[in-house]
Amino acid sequence: GLCLLVLRLFIGVHVFLVSCALPDSLLRRFIVRVMCSVLGLFVRQSDPRLREGSVRVFISNHLTHFDHNIISLLTSCNTPALNGAPGFICWSRGFMELGVTGSRAELVDSLKVYSSHRGNPPLLLFPEEAATNGRAGLLRFSSWPFSIVDVVQPVALQVQRPLVTVSVADSSWITELLWTFFVPFTVYQVRWLPSVPRRAEEPSEDFALRVQELLAMELGVVSTRLTAADKTEHMKRLRHTSLLPFAPGGCPGHPRAARPRTPSHRTSAAPEDVQITAMAQQVKEVLPHVPLEAIRIDLAQTNCVDTTIANLLEGRVPFFPESNEAATDLLAPSTSQAAAAAGVQGSVAVPSAKPATKQFAKSPVERHLSLQERKRALYDYARR
Repeated sequence: GLCLLVLRLFIGVHVFLVSCALPDSLLRRFIVRVMCSVLGLFVRQSDPRLREGSVRVFISNHLTHFDHNIISLLTSCNTPALNGAPGFICWSRGFMELGVTGSRAELVDSLKVYSSHRGNPPLLLFPEEAATNGRAGLLRFSSWPFSIVDVVQPVALQVQRPLVTVSVADSSWITELLWTFFVPFTVYQVRWLPSVPRRAEEPSEDFALRVQELLAMELGVVSTRLTAADKTEHMKRLRHTSLLPFAPGGCPGHPRAARPRTPSHRTSAAPEDVQITAMAQQVKEVLPHVPLEAIRIDLAQTNCVDTTIANLLEGRVPFFPESNEAATDLLAPSTSQAAAAAGVQGSVAVPSAKPATKQFAKSPVERHLSLQERKRALYDYARR
């Protein structure tokens, strides 16, 4: 793999120079496609006769950072640069710079003007706006690519590679390029589908959904409602979780964390280590009124910060607040049990917006409402 990587790096420079020197034509695409086969990039297409020359917009699913380069080896097309600063890197990767840095509406207007000139190559757009591995489903298509023209042609793209995963969610294009040179080969399968016209008075959202369902059926995957923003948020959570000092399997999926917590009668905590201490400090920052000893005892059983916080907030772990202010602000866990024993049944009314009283209420209903209000305030604080 390392020998292939070093050799293909030198060959890749020649491929780049040839693609820049030759004008866009059938001869250039043939030469570059043959040279890319030396780099381990093999492109196969099915039903090329379905590709219509009058179509101005191609719609494809998004798998890798080089999908537009692969499809441009088969037909002349341009992909606008949506992310990243314009410059040499953007141009060298094969993106088209429109000089539009404003809103999405300005981008659509610019692409409409581009498509109106018949001399320009067709547009190749990826409505998913984020790459996936192509094995589970399609991200929800954005509607703006379908507001440019009234007829689009779907392109089904599949990628196969031995030994190494084709696409990794959080990797850069440089990493993907190096892995492409490292593995023996990568096969791109391009399938051209018949063009899809817009129906009479059909909104762009419905047009996008119809094309998404068509591509999902062709690829044999699920048409999801998850967006590129959902993927970005998911990756942020994964990076945040990986930075926390959790033990492997120590959170909600762990059997010890899923087990309900009961008051412990042990008088001493388990032997502390660095991991338990770090986790206890995290819980202490969220709930400063809880003693560290009670936090460590519960962490020794749950081994999860989130589960311990939930146990402390929901009253499954008995403790005495460390400060007098916290003692007056928090009620003992037995308060809700006393309210239930006093005959509080049915649905609980929504707590009032006024601040909680500092005195112990005489009515069981008022005490229960006050407890619910304090718990909600603690949950909000923990979330922040």
